[in-house]
Amino acid sequence: MKKTIIFFAFTLLTLVSCNHSIQSKEENNQLKRTTKNDSLAFKSGYSEVNGIRMYYEIYGQGKPLVLIHGGGSTIQTTFGRVIPLLAKKYKVIAMDLQAHGRTSDRNAPVSFAQDANDVVTLLENLNIPKADFFGFSNGGTTAMLIAIHHPKMVDKLILGSALCKRGGVPKQFWSFMEHQTLANMPQQLKEAYLEVTRNPKGLQIMHDKDMQRMLNFKDIPDTQIKSIKAPTLIIIGDKDVITPEHAIEMNRLIANSELAIIPPGGHGEYIGEVTTLKPGFKATNLIAIPLIEKFLDQKGK
Repeated sequence: MKKTIIFFAFTLLTLVSCNHSIQSKEENNQLKRTTKNDSLAFKSGYSEVNGIRMYYEIYGQGKPLVLIHGGGSTIQTTFGRVIPLLAKKYKVIAMDLQAHGRTSDRNAPVSFAQDANDVVTLLENLNIPKADFFGFSNGGTTAMLIAIHHPKMVDKLILGSALCKRGGVPKQFWSFMEHQTLANMPQQLKEAYLEVTRNPKGLQIMHDKDMQRMLNFKDIPDTQIKSIKAPTLIIIGDKDVITPEHAIEMNRLIANSELAIIPPGGHGEYIGEVTTLKPGFKATNLIAIPLIEKFLDQKGK
């Protein structure tokens, strides 16, 4: 049953109360290791995915929850603050996408369709036939395409500040994109990329490919959006670059969906995306996490 949830400050306080060949392929292709990040143990490795060497991390135990990061980002810049919280209940699987972070590039532009195929192939290599998906920003658009073209792989879907129509952002967004340069890229994202790659040339390539993808952005047809049958949670911030009208339109198009508009709400502030962090930030205060857990844990949705 469709449900729209508009969360204001006073209500937020109440929330705080194909296996035969895959195995051998993965053994040959990935370099597994177990390490610790801020006292949180995880397994990381690489897998050969559609001509690139894709880096991934796996945290926790339980039902698989796949995290797909935003443009210009890495696993950590988008999800680093929420992984320790989500890994308490779920088997969290996250990856760096083509040309991002530790994952190699291919001689082709980045695209949402290719990212979707890459994520699906990685999961097949890891013997994950079905999972919940949480995509943020560009990763949310990618998650939508997975739900559209690979519906049997998706149990539940969380779309964080996802864009499916050019009209879903203010008009000035596109003129800004036309003049965007590496110098204007958020410093936190540049530093995070260089920290894991030490490759300034790769940083420029990632930036340019991401900018070109956005300039070439095409609307996802309504018929495809309506085809999404998975229970879906749509989240934006109240001051997000994604407009409330766009989020409401997505909510109307996806039959089995819920909508949450969360303050205080810059783009990704509700999950502690790295460019939104403020002094005194505490991950335990992220009010989106109880909402996400409630959605994922609901039966019969």
